[in-house]
Amino acid sequence: MGAAEMEIERRDRVTHGDYVAKLHGSDSTAKLSWTDRGGVRHAEHTFVPTSFRGQGIAEKLVQALVADARKHGFKIAPDCSYVDTYFRRHAELAELRA
Repeated sequence: MGAAEMEIERRDRVTHGDYVAKLHGSDSTAKLSWTDRGGVRHAEHTFVPTSFRGQGIAEKLVQALVADARKHGFKIAPDCSYVDTYFRRHAELAELRA
C-alpha cells in the first residue's frame, strides 16, 4: 500500500487530536498531532517512522488536515516544521494559515 491508498484515521478530542496512518506491513503508525487554541488548530508535530520516510506519508497527513480546515472552517497554525514547509510550498493555502 502506497501513500495514495493510505487510510487516515481522524482522532478528534475537541481541544486536541491526531491524524493517524497505519503503515502497511507494520505495527507502526505515522501521526500529525494538533491542539486547538482559540479556534485555530496548531499543527504541533508530524512523525513518520524512519523506514517509511520519503513515501509521501507526512504529506497525506497534512492534506487530511487541510481538507478538514476547508470543510469545517478552521485556520491552521503550522507550528511543526514539516507543516510550515508544506504551507510555504503551497501558496494557494495562504487563506487557511493562521
